[in-house]
Amino acid sequence: MIRKTLRVAFGLAFASLLAGTPVAAETYPAKPIRLVVPYPPGGFNDTLGRVVASKLSAAWGQPVIVDNKPGAGTIIGTSFVAKAAADGYTLLVVQFPFAANPWLYKSLPYDTSKDFAPIILAGQSPMTLVVSRGSSIRSVQDLVRAAKAAPGSINYGSSGSGSSNHLAMALFERTAGISLSQVPYKGSTPMLTDLGGGQVEVAFDALPHVLPLVRAGKIRAIAVADHHRAASAPELPTVSEAGVPGYEVSSWHGFVAPAGTPPAIVSRLNAEINKILKMEDVRKTFQEQGVAPAGGSATDFTAFIGKELGRWQKVVQDARILPQ
Repeated sequence: MIRKTLRVAFGLAFASLLAGTPVAAETYPAKPIRLVVPYPPGGFNDTLGRVVASKLSAAWGQPVIVDNKPGAGTIIGTSFVAKAAADGYTLLVVQFPFAANPWLYKSLPYDTSKDFAPIILAGQSPMTLVVSRGSSIRSVQDLVRAAKAAPGSINYGSSGSGSSNHLAMALFERTAGISLSQVPYKGSTPMLTDLGGGQVEVAFDALPHVLPLVRAGKIRAIAVADHHRAASAPELPTVSEAGVPGYEVSSWHGFVAPAGTPPAIVSRLNAEINKILKMEDVRKTFQEQGVAPAGGSATDFTAFIGKELGRWQKVVQDARILPQ
């Protein structure tokens, strides 16, 4: 019932956007566009923002300026865009926290389901199950067997309580019927460093984060949490085929604008970014970082976000994670 209510609320918000006053898309853009990335420079979200900004600038003859506004688990940058004018000149790169934060914080300075107009799902990459080099765990079944034999004895790393890798592991524990012990870090980089050194034994993280370390032999990957194998690592089985059926978690990336942005502008942005995602050089950049280009309509992305909101609310509640 909760998920249905969320989907209805998000759908109504988008319907209200479509009912807005028509604006001539051909007059847009008439000035520079600001693209807010709620992360520091570096990493795939920043890469995504800069690639799309460059292509939009080339197509439209107007500067698209990337503005990194990191902090507070993406809340600073997200709040900035929520309060911006709904004219198509301020856009936001969104990722996993966009759908998880409403359940991890007692109060947010914006309403995820009402204050944004979804534009497009740009890409997805599976969360990847990785272990330290010296670990005796070499498969998903090894991990499940070891955890069931000694509940709570295996340490896993996370980027902190409520992070994507924490929630991915919480869902994995519930799906597999096991119990592990979380070791939280202040970010993915120190967590993966300690994983490589054997201070923690296992973790989930996005494929773009772990792929360079796997290729360098510093950690080992044993499965991807997707419904199919990753093109950039086809040798890895999915978690589902490796013994935990139905388990899928992806790191996803997309674009939104402030709620009330004219539908003609949303449509034009959607159409142009869909073209960008099909460009060979863009697809190559994505693949090198373990991300599969997505695309689709704004309506598709609206439904996707609604589903993610409902999913992570349940995971947070089941894991008894207290909102901050």
